[in-house]
Amino acid sequence: MAKAVKRGIRENLVEAELVARVLAAGGLAEKVRVIGRRGFFDRLVILPGGRIYFVEVKRPRGGRLSPHQIWYMTAFGALDVAIAVVRNSADITELLAASRRK
Repeated sequence: MAKAVKRGIRENLVEAELVARVLAAGGLAEKVRVIGRRGFFDRLVILPGGRIYFVEVKRPRGGRLSPHQIWYMTAFGALDVAIAVVRNSADITELLAASRRK
């Protein structure tokens, strides 16, 4: 008999929640793919009021940033671009709340 494996929440479920909640807030959460570039952000989130975020989605437990992702976050952060790492519902709530404060 096979041993049952307990799995945590997968990254795609966190990403699906992000997309749904951004749409519900009146925004867009576009999937981003840059051909030939590893580690680019997963989503470009555009919220009402012109708030734009580059978002990296990770699973809640064990999701690590790769060196390529860290490089992009550092480079974009130096350009004063809004970036976020989303691992769970609380991170999504914070992202949406932060966009309303600005």
